Amino acid sequence: MRRSRAIWVALAWSLLRLPGCCVGWAASEAPERTGKRHCIKQFRRIFAVLLVLAGVACPTAVAADAKRVMVLHSFGRDFKPWSEYGKAIRLELERTSRWPIDIFDHSLVTARSDKQDVEKPFVEYLQAVFAKSPLDLIIGIGAPAAAFVQRHREGFFAGTPMILTAIDQRRVQFSNLTSNDVAVAVRINYLAAFENMLQVLPSTENVMVVVGTSPIEKFWKEAIAKEVEPLAGRIKISWTDHWSFDELLQNASRLPPRSAIFWELMIVDAAGVVHEGNAAISRLYDVANAPIFSYDESFFGRETVGGPFLQVIDTSRQTAAIAVRILGGEKAGDIKVAPVQFGRPMFDWRQLQRWNISESQLPPGSEIRFKRLSAWDQYRWQIVAIAMAVLLQAMLIHWLLYERRRRHRSEVLARNTLVELTEMNRMASGSELSASIAHEVMQPLTGMVASANAGLRWLGSATPDLDKARAMLDQIVTAGHRTAEVVRAIRAVFKKDTANNQPVRMNDLIIEVLNLVSTELAHHDIAVEEHLDENLPVIIGDPIQLQQVALNLIMNAIDAMETTANADRILGVRTAIRDGGIQVAVEDNGPGVEPDKFDQIFKPLFTTKSQGMGLGLAICRSIIEAHHGKIWASPREPHGLSVQFYLPIEQPRTS
Repeated sequence: MRRSRAIWVALAWSLLRLPGCCVGWAASEAPERTGKRHCIKQFRRIFAVLLVLAGVACPTAVAADAKRVMVLHSFGRDFKPWSEYGKAIRLELERTSRWPIDIFDHSLVTARSDKQDVEKPFVEYLQAVFAKSPLDLIIGIGAPAAAFVQRHREGFFAGTPMILTAIDQRRVQFSNLTSNDVAVAVRINYLAAFENMLQVLPSTENVMVVVGTSPIEKFWKEAIAKEVEPLAGRIKISWTDHWSFDELLQNASRLPPRSAIFWELMIVDAAGVVHEGNAAISRLYDVANAPIFSYDESFFGRETVGGPFLQVIDTSRQTAAIAVRILGGEKAGDIKVAPVQFGRPMFDWRQLQRWNISESQLPPGSEIRFKRLSAWDQYRWQIVAIAMAVLLQAMLIHWLLYERRRRHRSEVLARNTLVELTEMNRMASGSELSASIAHEVMQPLTGMVASANAGLRWLGSATPDLDKARAMLDQIVTAGHRTAEVVRAIRAVFKKDTANNQPVRMNDLIIEVLNLVSTELAHHDIAVEEHLDENLPVIIGDPIQLQQVALNLIMNAIDAMETTANADRILGVRTAIRDGGIQVAVEDNGPGVEPDKFDQIFKPLFTTKSQGMGLGLAICRSIIEAHHGKIWASPREPHGLSVQFYLPIEQPRTS
């Protein structure tokens, strides 16, 4: 503190010197160059001194504000469970303190024996260390440290605030606490710890309690024996304070079935060996043939199964919070703290698996740590998403296979149906061909029969008329030749034969057909109206086939007018030149055809006659199309039908 004051005095003196130099320089009316140089050098020296003094003064000021805290450890810094509390308290102080904390760690090694006279040199050592630099706070961790500072408080800690922490309330000497003392006590409920052990392992009959020979361990042996007396009829308890640690390990490896181990402390064994840190419980875990239980969280994480614990963080946070309040000026004796109780039960999943302990045997609300998460636990949503994707793909594949089978069945059915249709088509084609031949041959045969009957009548009369009979026979011969030509023409139609194409005069062909049907026209009292274009050109075609078309159309017109009154039966035949070809129309004044059937009358087997076969117009269309023409039908006003066909003058060449 004195050094700090001297530094600040030097800073003030330097600041006072600086303005004087500058003022003297400004007051000079004509300063010399050397005067200016001297003032600049003086300014630089003063500025450098200020920087050096500021750098020295700041750390000194900060160091002067640091809080000095002594942490006294029971037995040593690395003795469990207190070592874990010491680490946690240090971290909490550094995190929550408003000031720099200067912590002095000391260990009470004298607590390993019950000899009081060995403490004197340690007390003298502490007096020498802190004689000229008083402490702001003392934190005693564990019952041995708390008892030590309470025994020697009046000697050299009389005015220093003190926190006793990580100490069971049964070990606190509340009557000896001063107004500068506060205890952050805990409550070790051994009966609850043993009952938890029996709940987790209901078949337990033997419990080995690990405890050493130091004074504090002897105290807890008596406390445990007294507190678990209600369980005397249910379990048998054995103690380890009469064994060396090697003997303890041998016995722990040979425990009888339905046994458990309760870890209290192992500071000093029966052989006088001190066990520091985690080595003792770790060696026990490696050889023990029974699960290990404890009451403090500092022993949890590998060796112990678990249970209700005194949790290190609860006591450490409370201790650090009280320390900050005391360092801030609050009186320690005015702070009242309830003892820290067991927290939520915690269990090590790895130990549960090792000893085949079911999670259903744990207390309600228990927390399970170190659990190796299964793939389902870690990637549940990813697995669900993948499963859904696989399911959708499987459904899609199933649907595709189903559709493939359906398509295959449909293809098989279609092929079978096609075969059947082909066969039926062959049969229908054969029937159609035979019917068409019969249809076309029937007309000349009918004429032949009619001529033969007429000839017989002329010959059978009382005076036979041989000339007329001869004429009838000539007609029969002509009809026979014509029948042969008709059959040849039909074959040519179905074979697309064009070898018989020759020049045809359509008007002469129509007149010849009209002469052939003159008997039918006279029989039905049908008048003929001819409008034949005299300038009609010659076309190339098969005269027999074209004659057959004209004959079919005229006969259809005659048949259509059977129901028409005699005075109204008129057959119209017209020829004309149209678009580089000739157009022929055959018209009647019969009942006509319904408009929706115009496109159907040229199809095979379609007919409007009661005795018709439906092949005449189909054959006509085949012949006209074979001559590269076209045929169509249209209504005639006021009634009747007009069937027309068009033929080009020159037939296109075919390869």
